[in-house]
Amino acid sequence: MSEESVIAQMERLAEQARTAARATAMANTDQKNRALINAAQFIRKRAEHILAINAAEISKARARGKGAAFLDRMSLNEQRIESIATALEEIARLADPVGASIKKWVRPNGLEIERVRTPIGVIAIIYESRPNVTVDAAAIAVKAGNAVILRGGSECIKTSKALFDCFHEALGVAGLPDGAAQFVETPDRAAVGALLSGLGGRIDLLIPRGGKSLVARVQAEARVPVLSHLDGNCHVYVDRDADPQKALEITVNSKMRRTGVCGAAETLLIDQAVVDKLWPAIASALREAGCELRGDAALYALDPQVALASDEDFHTEYLAPILSVAVVAGVAGAIAHIATFSSSHTESIVTENAETAKRFLAEVDSAIVMHNASTQFADGGEFGLGAEIGIATGRLHARGPAGVEELTTYKNIVRGSGQVRP
Repeated sequence: MSEESVIAQMERLAEQARTAARATAMANTDQKNRALINAAQFIRKRAEHILAINAAEISKARARGKGAAFLDRMSLNEQRIESIATALEEIARLADPVGASIKKWVRPNGLEIERVRTPIGVIAIIYESRPNVTVDAAAIAVKAGNAVILRGGSECIKTSKALFDCFHEALGVAGLPDGAAQFVETPDRAAVGALLSGLGGRIDLLIPRGGKSLVARVQAEARVPVLSHLDGNCHVYVDRDADPQKALEITVNSKMRRTGVCGAAETLLIDQAVVDKLWPAIASALREAGCELRGDAALYALDPQVALASDEDFHTEYLAPILSVAVVAGVAGAIAHIATFSSSHTESIVTENAETAKRFLAEVDSAIVMHNASTQFADGGEFGLGAEIGIATGRLHARGPAGVEELTTYKNIVRGSGQVRP
């Protein structure tokens, strides 16, 4: 397909989305919820078909030399299919944000002012190898009253399309317009360029979900607002007042539960006051789980079995069973290290000292800051949002797991009784 043809196709999708957005914005809650529940049922019924398509795509990706973390992200199984369906049902149970009152006040002249949540409009989501994003993104966007255009990664495009077909059919059954959710079937990169252009003002928001190169391209080229998710360079800090068993379990779970997710810990920080006491057991558990360890000079002096870490290691989101480890001078040292190396995604402190935890939670400026919990809870579902559109690591509009509320804006409604301005 020529670039001109791809652009023309994208313009048609955008025009259909713009038309559908007006109807979706006015759809009632029951209609939207019915679409999500029906989509969950369709996905369960077609699970065997979806898994067969996914297995074929995984085989091709493996033959092309894709790594374990990449293959894990694109892989589906019965449990993950069920999780996708369950997420749809959980989103359906969430309160509808559209029309919700945020704030009301009355001016001295009697004007009544109210801020009310409204859909953003047309949202384009560009993502890579996670097929579940197809359904999560579509469901959150539609529940928030938006129209959505989905462009998934080429390696998993058939799996994503099979999931999308279930969702799209459910929209029709619920009486929502076809253009409320659309899927870009061409793998041509010109389609991404067209979305980044904003397609003549028809796209209101772009959301990239993927690696550095995708996010960097979107941020550099987009002509519309971007809600982006950067690296998940997440930290666990084990404080001098940490419970040893909690420290061990939280560290291993944060790193090794699923190494390919953005909430996986990539750096462990240990207070120099307890590193001699706590490191042997933590190191043994991590090695037993198959984790490669890279430590700073202080840790290397204690444990020469670790590889010597560089500054680059501490900046790296491995998405693999590799962990960088640094010995720090208490909570102040941990905060300073995080400020230098973190991607502002998720950081966790393990301590029984309430004042130390309070300082860490207040001073660490990341989208998600935790106390005595695994960083793997950095997930929209675990936050009770049903699913997420991504983990926003910026400081404007949305921060942390972005769910249905984060895909709305608001308008100001002013009610008067004949007032005129002097």
